[in-house]
Amino acid sequence: MNKDLRIVFMGTPDFAVASLKSIVEAGFNVVGVITAPDKPAGRGQLLSKSAVKIYAEEQQLTLLQPSNLKDEVFLNDLKSLNANLQVVVAFRMLPEVVWNMPELGTFNLHASLLPQYRGAAPINWAIINGEKETGVSTFFLQHEIDTGEIIFQEKVTIGDDETAGELHDKLMLVGAKLVVKTLNAIAENNVQTTPQENSKELKLAYKIFKPFCKIDWTKSIKDIHNHIRGLSPYPAAFTQFKYQPTGKVVNCKIFKSKALKEDHNHKIGDIFFTKNDLKIAVKDGFIVILELQPEGKKRMKTTAFLNGVDMNDYLLIV
Repeated sequence: MNKDLRIVFMGTPDFAVASLKSIVEAGFNVVGVITAPDKPAGRGQLLSKSAVKIYAEEQQLTLLQPSNLKDEVFLNDLKSLNANLQVVVAFRMLPEVVWNMPELGTFNLHASLLPQYRGAAPINWAIINGEKETGVSTFFLQHEIDTGEIIFQEKVTIGDDETAGELHDKLMLVGAKLVVKTLNAIAENNVQTTPQENSKELKLAYKIFKPFCKIDWTKSIKDIHNHIRGLSPYPAAFTQFKYQPTGKVVNCKIFKSKALKEDHNHKIGDIFFTKNDLKIAVKDGFIVILELQPEGKKRMKTTAFLNGVDMNDYLLIV
């Protein structure tokens, strides 16, 4: 059954590796893997391979790394693989000449319950918006991004303090299983797709840029906590402290927090600390900072941070 499918897999980061690994281990015939070109990384700017490339090389899979998906050489190489199905997980937008090439089409794994959270950052936005539930969807590609007919979906609950990184890892594994389930259904010619509903109010998952990452301490405790965990570990929420002896402004990323609802009469942005505890007053309680990364330093737990600084010297810039 599985041998009837000739699959080309497209993906780049760790999130995609879990799906590719599940496809290989399920015995499907992966005739080619498409991933991003090697990129300079780190201080030495040495060329770095994508996570998918590393796994594909370990498995001795045929590998293509086009910089231009419309390039004739790449398109001819892709055609020569003679795939009848393409699977896309965490890759870039495909031109129609690519996604429309195989006989059985191209399906994508998306980290949301479509049609909600179409776009580049569905995991982040689900948490930022305070959702209690999200999931993964497989769907066939068509012209408009993330709008194709849904094949399968799997729901996942979101914990009150769960970060985007933690949810990413959970969805990565659930998604890998859903990809194999989808392949089995296609192999058995047992796929019934569902058109995406567009009538209800849709929340989108726009790409996140640095200005958005700055914490607005005037917001509600819930919104601030969701903002921090929704951007952790990447691109990371940040705030600014003023070092009063010199007036220097210090950027500080915040990765983990706890929301402490409490009535108080303190000013928004007032800092409270003990030997092991650091919290910021907000309008309906306190944000307890658990993990952070001051500018020029490594990520650390708050207890380690407080060992090396006197918070009396710092003022939060609200």
